[in-house]
Amino acid sequence: MDVTPDLLTFEDGSAVTAEQWASRREQLYDEIIPHEFGGMPPAPEAVEVTARATSSIRHWSGVRYHTYEVRCHLPGGETLSLTLSLWIPPGDGPFPVLLDADGCWRYFHDDVVHEVLERGNIAASLDRTEAADDDPDTYQDSGLYRIFEDPDFGVCSAWAWAIHRAVDALATIDTADEERVAITGHSRGGKTVLLAGATDQRIEITNPNNSGIGGAGLNRLKMDGSEVIDDFFGSRNIFWFGDGFAEYRHRDGELPYDNHYLHGLVAPRGMLFTEAYEDLAANPAGTYVAARAAREVYELLGHREKIGWAYRERGHAHKPEDYAALLDFMDRQFHDRDVTRNFQRPLYPNLDDLLEPVTRE
Repeated sequence: MDVTPDLLTFEDGSAVTAEQWASRREQLYDEIIPHEFGGMPPAPEAVEVTARATSSIRHWSGVRYHTYEVRCHLPGGETLSLTLSLWIPPGDGPFPVLLDADGCWRYFHDDVVHEVLERGNIAASLDRTEAADDDPDTYQDSGLYRIFEDPDFGVCSAWAWAIHRAVDALATIDTADEERVAITGHSRGGKTVLLAGATDQRIEITNPNNSGIGGAGLNRLKMDGSEVIDDFFGSRNIFWFGDGFAEYRHRDGELPYDNHYLHGLVAPRGMLFTEAYEDLAANPAGTYVAARAAREVYELLGHREKIGWAYRERGHAHKPEDYAALLDFMDRQFHDRDVTRNFQRPLYPNLDDLLEPVTRE
């Protein structure tokens, strides 16, 4: 099943070569990031990282817990502080990092953190809502929205900006390997990490979980029960996105791009999609089709092995098995370990029966 527009075809109809990918990537960025998300907030003029607390964890021998303040100095003398928490395994490092951006929801519980550490990685947690409230009634009086007057960016962009600042901070921490950073998030957090990975090439592995429309799922091809733009108005969550995206309410099929553009922006860095078969609202079959389309970019660039997917039973959640799949992917990409999991196994033998084009209502 084809996905349009084609990632490997220029607007004039000519085929994209590996040598031309940087140009095509820039084109993809310019088409989707300003329109769907309202662009990105400007980078800070400086980032100051201060260790605020350090402690050992009694029931995990040798594990150290650190809390950092990440103070972002913005134009006009304004500042915004974020909190970054790290669990560091025994040893000198530097260690790869798994950064979970959903510290506001705490899917990243002790059992998951312990498994991250056991695999030889730093577990990191960020509360992205310090950059903007996750509330349609208060977000405009919070975080970055208090600093910038009449900003165009949606809240997903503010949250992705916070992830970028965490990456800034990790680059200053001796025990963290800034070249081996993986990020993960669930649902709206999954949309956010996909945007963060698409807009910051320092991030080596991007893992959106159950991210749906505005994330890894397609807009133009959907399952019965999958979200459309209108649903974000009903839930009052359209503030996550830019005004351009909102203007396509009831016109999903007419968008000038689709979200596989974000997948292309991540290439050829690591990308893992974790999904649930019964999470119909998140369009898991549409994500699978988008991932296969993006795989063509990875093949063109000689890194087919750096994209993958892992699907499980049940519905919308960030389960331990989702984290386990990501840790397996990190084992292969970061630690050069043998992994038996097939990250590109064929799914949905009845795909043509599951997906239908989205047309104007």
